[in-house]
This record gives sequence, structure tokens and C-alpha cells, in this order.
Amino acid sequence: MAYKFEIYKDKAGEFRVRFKAPNGEVMFSTEGYSSKASAKNAIESMKKNGPGAETDDTTD
Repeated sequence: MAYKFEIYKDKAGEFRVRFKAPNGEVMFSTEGYSSKASAKNAIESMKKNGPGAETDDTTD
């Protein structure tokens, strides 16, 4: 299994996206969206903007 995005409906009926590792572990999930199209847009935004995103370490 490879890394993957997964769209699912939560208990409130909203669409959410989770990102899963090859071992099936959920690495992160998004806020709820009212439409599946919005969840798909979130995935595309992460794919487009994620590779160049900076890391902001606020633990210092």
C-alpha cells in the first residue's frame, strides 16, 4: 500500500480528508467540508502547495 488521501463522511455528515501512511496509520485529517467537491479541492491544494511549504517550529 502507498500513501493515500481518503475522503470519508464523519458522524455529522460532513466530508473530511485523511492522509494515510502505507501501514494504514492516519497521519492527519482535515476539518469538515459541506461538499465532496470542497474536500477534493483541499486535496488538490495540499498536493500543489505542500511540497514548497515551510516548517514553522513553535516549540523553541
